[in-house]
This record gives sequence, structure tokens and C-alpha cells, in this order.
Amino acid sequence: MNATEASNCPIDAQFSVQVSILLTPPPLLHQQQSQEYFEALIAERQCSGIKVKPDGKHGKGVYSTADFREGDLVLKDQMLVGAQHSSNKIDCLVCSFCFQFIGSIELQIGRKLYLEELGVSAVDECGLSDGTGCSSSSGKTRLPHDTIQLLMNGNLSLPYSKHFPLPSVVPCLGGCKEAYYCSKSCAEADWGSSHSLLCTGHGSSSPNKEALVKFMKHANETNDIFIVAAKVISFTILRYRELKAAHQHGKHGTSNPRDSFIFPMLVEAWKPVSMGFKGRWWDCIALPEDVDSSDEAEFRMQIKDLAFQSLQLLKEAIYNEECAPLFSLNLYGHIIGMFELNNLDLVVASPVEDYFLYIDDLPPSQKKEAEKITKPFLDALGDDYSASCQGTAFFPIQSCMNHSCIPNAKAFKREEDRDGQATIIAQRPISKEEEITISYIDEDLTYEERQEQLADYGFTCKCPKCIEEGP
Repeated sequence: MNATEASNCPIDAQFSVQVSILLTPPPLLHQQQSQEYFEALIAERQCSGIKVKPDGKHGKGVYSTADFREGDLVLKDQMLVGAQHSSNKIDCLVCSFCFQFIGSIELQIGRKLYLEELGVSAVDECGLSDGTGCSSSSGKTRLPHDTIQLLMNGNLSLPYSKHFPLPSVVPCLGGCKEAYYCSKSCAEADWGSSHSLLCTGHGSSSPNKEALVKFMKHANETNDIFIVAAKVISFTILRYRELKAAHQHGKHGTSNPRDSFIFPMLVEAWKPVSMGFKGRWWDCIALPEDVDSSDEAEFRMQIKDLAFQSLQLLKEAIYNEECAPLFSLNLYGHIIGMFELNNLDLVVASPVEDYFLYIDDLPPSQKKEAEKITKPFLDALGDDYSASCQGTAFFPIQSCMNHSCIPNAKAFKREEDRDGQATIIAQRPISKEEEITISYIDEDLTYEERQEQLADYGFTCKCPKCIEEGP
């Protein structure tokens, strides 16, 4: 596949008008609908005290409708779509929908050590070709195979582990071995949201499961951001089908995406996504340090080619003729760019870390007795004992928060925040009607360093701190 093929995506040519409409920012056309959409989201999340409204400088922003004290919870935002990094799946077994840890402390530790004992590389478990990102057992104490098996299978209990209960593991409804859940409700929610089309199990709704496996393999070998992009397209297709079913009341037959009553339903299904995108991936991705500026055009074309390869594989796997515009390369680039520019990294702290810290804080006599059992496992885990769940997600309300180098709020997980939701806390008192801002970068950097990093987001910061420190 060459650059010419990528630049001549047939869907872009065939459905140029429809793609253009899908890529039109909603506030420009349907400001009232956008307001209603965000008001419904905020009400759903039970986060009184904030609102999303148009902002002349930034498009939109989040504003307070009440006073917040320092440390107050401003927002808990449920992700629209998200995915655990492929390379993180060896370290952490989490619910594929809400991303809280599942199973037991024993299963979390035993599974990780078992995979390391087998010599599972990133190729085996993560689909990567170079082993980067997955845990290595080098320099760690090895435990007997039987001991690890007993721990993983629940036949060996660790002292005090019952103080850290985790939800039981619920399998995927389609029977794949890639997605697990904390409850039947999460399994059903994920199935209805996107997983039914992206499941590789026997119950998958994908029209071409073999192609789907190839798509997943390509994503894991190149960039797992393609998986969350696929979730967005799957999410939109399934929403469209629901809207169509409600509209037709049992009528059958295939419709053309240009039909007068079909395309508006696709636009409606796409609405939650349209609120977040800002630019195409190959245009907004930061230039790596090892790529010379003279090679930037070639680098960006390579990224575009990579996206086209991924899209072609995804199209073979889940293509829906009535939703054809969703398989536009231009649209695919904007979906991936949405995660590049808007994502708040998905991070969930490990209960395994909490467990070993608890053991360490026990009274001396109890600690000594407990460590007779726990220390060999801690030594076997090494520095990786505290590995958290990590991934990429899109949060619809958090993504509306603008940047400031002197923010009044921050992303901060409290002790009780044990799932993948974005948690925003007031960093200082916030007055009613004040804009709520967060920092996209380390605000302690120098002015020049901050501006350089923020350039990757496509803007020059003009907050009071930058005005004061700038030239």
C-alpha cells in the first residue's frame, strides 16, 4: 500500500458530502442540541455544579454553576469508549467495561507470575512483535510452578487478602478469551455498546471474524489506538441499528446511506463522537524526537498510510453498507486524533500494591508472620508489583475542559475511585460562573517548554502565567 492509495480512499470520494456533514462541529449547526446533550450527560453523572457552554476562544468550555472548595469533587466522567493497553494486559486483569480490577489478590498475582513463568512475550499475550511494554522476569526471584498454580487457581490463600475483596470474573457473552468483566451488567453493557461487533468468540456479530482477528493483530503490532477507534465505529453502528429499529417498527430491508431518512439517523448515532474530535491523527500527532523536521512530511504520510492499512482491515471485518461513511479515512483520522488530543489517560491503581502496603504497615509480630508467606511473592513480582491498569479513553465532559498553566482543577484519583472514570477535583476554591480548567501538561515546566508541548495540542497558551512569563 502506498501513499496514493491512502490519499484515494474510495469511501471519501463516494460519500464526500456525508463525511463532510459528520465532520462539521455540532455547535456551529446545532448549538441548542449540543447544550441539551451535555446537560443530559451532566444530569446522568449526577454532577451538579457544572455546565458546558460555548466559548468564543476555545469552542466550548466547562463552567461552574456553584462554588467549589479546594478538594471538592467537580466531576466523575464516565468514558464514552476506552481500552486497556495491550501491553498492560499481562500485568492487570480488569473489567473490560468499567476497568476495575477483578478476581482476587491471589488471581492477580498468580496470573501475572504464571504468564511470566511461561515466558509469555508480548507476541503471545499482547500481539506485539518486539516484547516492549510487557513485564520481564529478569532479576526476579522465581517461585515453584506448583505454588504459582495453587495461588492462581484459588487453592492458596494469602494472609489478610480478604481485606481486599474484588468482584468475581465474568466471561465475555460471545465466548472470546480477550474480554472479562466484573459483573453481568458490565458484560451486557459492553456487548451492546461495541463488543458484539469486535468480539472474536463464537458468538460474535462480526460478519468476518477472520478479518477481525487480522485487524486486532495489526493494531497490537503497530498502535493499539486503532482498537479504541474501532470501538467508536462499532459504537456508532450499533446505535444506528437501534435508532433504525425504533424507526421502522419491524420493517425489513437494506437502505442506502444517502436515503433521506437513513443518514439523519446515522448523524444522530454519531452525535456523541462528534462532540469531541478536533483534528486528524497524522496532522496533530507530535513529531518524535528522532525524526528530523526535514522528514516531517514523509513521517506524517507514513502515519496516514498506517491508518489506512488499519481501516481496510476493520472494513473487511465489520463493514456495514448503511453506515459506509463511517469507513472514510478522513473520518478515521479524526477519530484517532480525538484520542490523541482529548484523552485523559485511563489509569486505575492496583489493589495488589495496596495489599503489600497493608502487610508492610502491620504491627511487627503480625508483619513478620505474614511475610513468611507474602515476601516470596513480592520478591517474584519485583518492582512490577504495583503496576496499575493503563489505557486510553475518551471522556465527553472532561474533554471540554480547557487548559491553563495555573489550573483551578486537576485529575486526581481518590481512595474510593477504583474504576476507569475520570475524576476531577478542585485544586483551589472555584467561584460560581468561573471556568473550570485543567493542565494538559506539567505546569512547572519553563515557559518555552510549556509552549513547545502545548503546540502538539494545536494552540499557543495565553493564560495569565504565560502572559507574565512570555517575551
